[in-house]
Amino acid sequence: MATRLPSAPPILPGLAYIRPLGSGGFADVFLYEQDMPRRNVAVKVMPSDVRDPDLRRMFNAEADVLAHLSAHPSIVTVYQAGISADGRPYIVMEFCPGSLAQRYRIERIPVGEVLAIGVRMAGALESAHRAGLVHRDVKPSNILITTFGTPVLADFGISSSLIQRSTDEVMAMSIPWSAPEVVAEQTAGSIASEVWSLGATVYSLLAGHSPFERRERGQNTKDMLRRRIARASYTEITRADVPASLQAVLATAMNRDPGRRQESARAFADALREVQTELGLSPTPLEIPDEEWSPASAPVDFGDSALRGPTRSQLERDLTRKRRASTGVSELARDEETDFASPAPGRRSPVPWIVGAVACAVVAVGAVFVTLFATGVL
Repeated sequence: MATRLPSAPPILPGLAYIRPLGSGGFADVFLYEQDMPRRNVAVKVMPSDVRDPDLRRMFNAEADVLAHLSAHPSIVTVYQAGISADGRPYIVMEFCPGSLAQRYRIERIPVGEVLAIGVRMAGALESAHRAGLVHRDVKPSNILITTFGTPVLADFGISSSLIQRSTDEVMAMSIPWSAPEVVAEQTAGSIASEVWSLGATVYSLLAGHSPFERRERGQNTKDMLRRRIARASYTEITRADVPASLQAVLATAMNRDPGRRQESARAFADALREVQTELGLSPTPLEIPDEEWSPASAPVDFGDSALRGPTRSQLERDLTRKRRASTGVSELARDEETDFASPAPGRRSPVPWIVGAVACAVVAVGAVFVTLFATGVL
């Protein structure tokens, strides 16, 4: 997709715009302040001129996937999603002030920290896989850092289902971290290709560059990277503090043959935890759902390209019922709007008429007695 200028931030109810955070291939991200509860949030917005149903489908899928998975401590949290007044879909997410997009290129990240990040991301991917979902774009820039300094996996925009795969599925990838079978367009994404991408990401955090990147200028075009990845010859990381056991774990994850990699993200995490133990580090907790866990909501529909937003709930009412016949909460709701001092027209109470008649009779009898006393009869 061609480079484009960021779109204007939309006016959103309950949110005050602060500044832009970044732009991607098909969406912009802005920083807003939420009014209630008060906090900073990141809002991902589609540009107003996007009419491509595939992009709308990807945007809807990201919102739905995050709704399934964002309770995981290592996956970015989504708060809400909708459509702005000018018709632009948006997702309101947790604001993460940092990322690993460039840090690994300018800083020598300690081995212990990289191992912890790898285990956390493996737990996030294992949870997604158990929900029948693949991320398809694992790379350093999609690992954000929360305000508490915790890494979380983000950007599920090109995620897809492990079960329901379509023949016209969009092939999208970040080449430096993509598996050979993905680069060759033999698959759009699988558990094996996710293991490769996570291994390549951990490699990058340790090496300071992507696995098949060369230091020389002009040697890292897309075609060159594709050819190197297709050959998939593992080059050891030139750091003395990276143990041979960790080199072996990464070499297995990035094996050209998908069947010879770790069988799952969990297996990759277990291998990293063994390296932590070898180095005298406390193994990072592996946070994955129980075997009987299942998503709380309906499966994600990856074919949905509709403009979805707030819906108005409607309750069917039987207009033939008499008003006084209904009971329960609906009756109480109506009672709150009733003026108890003035009975409804047409339903006057007979009590005032009875009281008036009795009063008139008493007056008449009194008048008779007064007359009798005055005439001397009594």
